[in-house]
Amino acid sequence: MIMETALSVLKAFLVGGAICLAAQIALDFTKLTMARILVLLVVLGAVLGAVGVYKPFAAWAGAGATVPLIGFGYAMVEGVKKAIGEQGWTGILTGPFTAAAAGTGLAVLCGLAASLTARPKEK
Repeated sequence: MIMETALSVLKAFLVGGAICLAAQIALDFTKLTMARILVLLVVLGAVLGAVGVYKPFAAWAGAGATVPLIGFGYAMVEGVKKAIGEQGWTGILTGPFTAAAAGTGLAVLCGLAASLTARPKEK
């Protein structure tokens, strides 16, 4: 049990680190801005999720594949698939918001907490 957990944590660390390393390399060695790289990661996750490649990868890699931004695109596509199955074609509009609500809500709350506790310095 402990070995399985350690292996899972190691896989998540290595996969998440590799995704972040790829983004950092793109930032350092291309003329792409940070915003464009972030959008590319979300779109890449959505495309790989739509064609069915990302789901087995995410099942194997765990949090290392679902926590980085590429996992956000994947989660939105999975939400669309689920919502279409439940609601029909209107699920295209509601699925991404439902699937990403928890992560987005947590990000907003963490941003609020940081804004209340941080003491920015003037330049």
